[in-house]
Amino acid sequence: MVESPPSLLTLNSPWLDAVFGNNPYFQAGFGLMGVGVCLGALRKLATVSNVALRRRLLVSVEISNKDRAYPWFLEWMAHQNARQVMGRASLLGRPHTLSVETTVEQRHNGSSNVLFNLVAGTGIHWFNYRGVWMQVARERETQSMQMMSGTPWETVTLTTLSRDRGVFPQLLAEARDLAMRGQEGKLVIHTAWGTEWRPFGQPRRKRPLPSVVLDQGVAENVQNDVKAFLARREWYANRGIPYRRGYLLYGPPGSGKSSFIQALAGALNYDICLLNLSERGLGDDKLNHLLSHAPDRSFILIEDVDAAFNKRVQTSEDGYQSSVTFSGFLNAIDGVASGEERILFLTTNHIERLDPALIRPGRVDMAEYIGDASPQQAYTLFTRFFGADSPDLDLEELGQTVRNLVEDEMKKGRRVSMAALQGLFIRNPEPKDAIVACRHYFHSKST
Repeated sequence: MVESPPSLLTLNSPWLDAVFGNNPYFQAGFGLMGVGVCLGALRKLATVSNVALRRRLLVSVEISNKDRAYPWFLEWMAHQNARQVMGRASLLGRPHTLSVETTVEQRHNGSSNVLFNLVAGTGIHWFNYRGVWMQVARERETQSMQMMSGTPWETVTLTTLSRDRGVFPQLLAEARDLAMRGQEGKLVIHTAWGTEWRPFGQPRRKRPLPSVVLDQGVAENVQNDVKAFLARREWYANRGIPYRRGYLLYGPPGSGKSSFIQALAGALNYDICLLNLSERGLGDDKLNHLLSHAPDRSFILIEDVDAAFNKRVQTSEDGYQSSVTFSGFLNAIDGVASGEERILFLTTNHIERLDPALIRPGRVDMAEYIGDASPQQAYTLFTRFFGADSPDLDLEELGQTVRNLVEDEMKKGRRVSMAALQGLFIRNPEPKDAIVACRHYFHSKST
């Protein structure tokens, strides 16, 4: 029988004993160091190989919370967690880590509505989208905060096989469509948060444009001018004219200036960016940045601009003097560094208090007076208020009564605001009761 030669790896091997057992250099530590170097090299090789393999086989998409798609994707994941949308996506179990996003909607009457939304928290999540498995890693950098807003930096990273990278645009488009469906028929109000525009509260229901009753031709003039401006982008570019438009609506309080802007934005599918010039911490640089980086398809609204600068100095009600200067405000509206593709609306109750430098052409391209209720406005408001609910009544005769009452008030030199008439109609939902309430209201003003 032929015996096989002894293996070098046999524990009792004379070779191993000579190398490791009786070798003085190994016993001195050089051998152990060599083994450590080999193991380190192997570990490094494994790491490099893993990275190379991931780069070749995997693809990742990172979304930061600075991007508008970030809340859309989190809302989409929350929607998948609540229900399976058309069977296209499913989570691998329910996430064990959730984050609460609280939204507070402040109403004009002082009440508020608080909504809670549970979204996937920080950590690793897995889900299957259209037969493709993805890893979702949501990370939050607690040591680094956004300078202006004070919120931590966050990212969501989607990882899947490189061959399936085509599902990313589909997934993001679906998340966008889901977010847009929630805003159909809604108007989004944005407010300044540091140097960013952020939605304020929940989207509001759009107000029909005919529900704001203005004097004859006023609403049509402004609406037609805005539409003409939006249709002439190329015309402005060919002539080297900055593509921006400014509007000033002026008149007494309660005439419907802000309501009309809100209804016009809804009719054109635009949002509103509400800017308060007396906000603490707002300076010329931030103002210029905000005006130049307004969200797409949005009006910038600055209300009561006559109160913003008193003798070219802006002071709030509590005596705080803002760092926004009058010259900085003018440059932000129509200066070298001012942005384009912008529609600016200003409102004021006292146009005579405005500096001529503010309302010159190029800064205010169209000024429209919105005044107190005229007899025709009162008639139109009454018939629109009660026409659908009172088909059996002679609204023509009742509306004519309201018209005559307002006309008598005007002859006596007394003003009637549209807000006052609307308030009377709201408190008296029956047409005849509204007529009686108008009589009492006008009589009380005369005594």
